[in-house]
Amino acid sequence: MSNVHLIDHPLVQHKLTLMRRKDASTNSFRRLLGELSTLMAYEVTRDMPLQDIQIETPLEVMTGKVIDGKKLVLVSILRAGNGFLDGMLNVVPGARIGHIGLYRDPQTLQPVEYYFKMPSEMNERDIIVVDPMLATGNSAAAAVARLKQLQPRSVKFVCLLAAPEGIATMQAAHPEVPIYTAAIDRELNDHGYILPGLGDAGDRIFGTK
Repeated sequence: MSNVHLIDHPLVQHKLTLMRRKDASTNSFRRLLGELSTLMAYEVTRDMPLQDIQIETPLEVMTGKVIDGKKLVLVSILRAGNGFLDGMLNVVPGARIGHIGLYRDPQTLQPVEYYFKMPSEMNERDIIVVDPMLATGNSAAAAVARLKQLQPRSVKFVCLLAAPEGIATMQAAHPEVPIYTAAIDRELNDHGYILPGLGDAGDRIFGTK
């Protein structure tokens, strides 16, 4: 699967296994997600472009490197994507935050946008879209299509778990968008849940049913 990056660091895999357990409490699930998203953020931002700037240390003037361009934007697909934000902000605390809300039309089964709020001047920014689960891929593909209208410099998609069906949907719609995930699971069941998966990520993050 070209352009799919599996983050198989031992700490990532350890924490993901603990999250998958059905007896993991809401508190532990949320804490582990924060820790795991921080670890994943290091990999996702590894290739961010840099520029040279002149700075003065306490001893002398030197050339240092800083991230090039406008500030990064983290875009959460509501509501489960919000669980990713705090952990990623530990790595890039200056990032801007955007939110997109989508629901599935019961007749057409297609995603329908109900909320869209982004920082200003989105053109030429680097965007990281976050959502714990890439299941059918329809919401992720719709979110990326909407964001492309704002002409960002780049878009990446980050999830905890991906199903082969979701990866196929994303790659058909947006082959140039890299996907970062901690695991590629076996398949979707008849209700669109990832197997073996970890259940409904939003419910487990927020303690709802």
